[in-house]
Amino acid sequence: MTLQIKPGTTWDEVYARARAAAPEAFDADRILNLSGGQWTRAGEPGEHVTPVDGSAIQGPPRISHDEAVQAVQQAAVEHKAWGQVDLDERKRRVAAAVAEMRQHRDTLALLLVWEIGKPWKLACDDVDRALDGVDWYLGQIERQLQGRRPLPGPVSNIASWNYPMSVQVHAELVQCLAGNGVVAKTPSQGGFHTLTLAHAFMKRAGLPVTLLSGVGAALGDALISSPEIGALAFVGGRANGRKAATTLADTGKRHLLEQEGLNVWGVWDYSDWESLAAHLKKGFDYAKQRCTAYPRYAVQRELLPEFLEMYLPVVKSLQFGHPLAVEGADDELPVLNFGPVIHATKAAELREHYDAAVAGNGIPLYRGSLASGRFLEGQDTSAYVAPACVLEPPPSWSLRHAEPFGPLDSIVLVDSEAELLAAMNASNGCLVASVATDDADFGARIAEELQSFKVGINKPRSRGDREEVFGGKGASWKGAFVGGDLLVQAVTEGDGQVYGNFPTYSLYPEKV
Repeated sequence: MTLQIKPGTTWDEVYARARAAAPEAFDADRILNLSGGQWTRAGEPGEHVTPVDGSAIQGPPRISHDEAVQAVQQAAVEHKAWGQVDLDERKRRVAAAVAEMRQHRDTLALLLVWEIGKPWKLACDDVDRALDGVDWYLGQIERQLQGRRPLPGPVSNIASWNYPMSVQVHAELVQCLAGNGVVAKTPSQGGFHTLTLAHAFMKRAGLPVTLLSGVGAALGDALISSPEIGALAFVGGRANGRKAATTLADTGKRHLLEQEGLNVWGVWDYSDWESLAAHLKKGFDYAKQRCTAYPRYAVQRELLPEFLEMYLPVVKSLQFGHPLAVEGADDELPVLNFGPVIHATKAAELREHYDAAVAGNGIPLYRGSLASGRFLEGQDTSAYVAPACVLEPPPSWSLRHAEPFGPLDSIVLVDSEAELLAAMNASNGCLVASVATDDADFGARIAEELQSFKVGINKPRSRGDREEVFGGKGASWKGAFVGGDLLVQAVTEGDGQVYGNFPTYSLYPEKV
């Protein structure tokens, strides 16, 4: 079977589409930064390759620390003026930005495919969730803002590369709707073209947005601790989140720091394997490169044979490969579970983690092969990794208490309720966890003891939006919770309380 890239979806064609849609933000040779209400050629574009096939694409134009400081000061001026715009006009402008993004939804999705390797359907879902979510807030914002006012300065957004639309752009649009200016940093690993196009539409609609690219270490002080900043919204790993929290410790500045955690499925006294198989297969979407993925299974020892009879066919059935490869020019784009991981270095790390677990006497339960993937002839596949699983990894394994952020699973066996709890609480807090059990009372009892913000009984949990609150326990989250009304409360001031996981690591309300 010989595959080809579907006509109209090559990188050059997609970049040309983005440039035609927003010529003010895309030059022929580079993307631009947005500061002081203007798109500029500030910053030096870095080298970058797409994880899809290893080919070179335009890198993010990295600005200096001093340029970031100036941009934040300009954003503060925009923020003050925006706070005087009445709510009806804010709603109109946010709705206009959403409408233009919908008009160019396929281009936004194709940029996601090339930049971060997201399969076509999942890329479309990412865009759609962002826009549908903002639609909900447009209908609720009058009620949500009663008795509240914007923050004293713009919201600084530093987000991960994996969900540029449904996490970052979605949050920024709600922040604007609530009366705040927005400063956003593009992730260094990918997503900067998608964010550039989205912010071009936001700027056209008259929203007070700033978009900057640069090295986190160089821009951190400007984007986190500048006196003009009203709040920090951060999504990323614990190391960088800890640095941000330390910087903010003495400022009293509002913060929302979403961090990683090891999410676990616990399996105890269970028999509905067909239902669990469907959940686990869906869980491999986007190669588990999300904060609510489940890479660990804590399984009752006596259930291991039945679990493996269910699990192994699932991993063997996964479809992965080049997200834009088709047999015929008129074929629809493939529906894949995942494409590449974010870059070749990450793929190599995952293979090294697997080898280290086996070298430490972990049992090599399953290791897929790239030969089963869908690839173009001669294509660079260095950023791709086949699914793998280790049974009983050693206690010294570096991923024993951390998430792999890739399709590398592990199974630990437990013999008692206490062991199950210990295995599921291995990472000092997580965002989600689930228990598969036929005993509803057992599930409810275990759920109360799990250091997870959301717990599913016989179903997975996700980040959620709109009506559902989202946060974390332990080291998986610091600061205000989000989702629904709490997202608006987190980026406004007024009567009442802001709820979250604040520095004492206890769940308690913060007085506004």
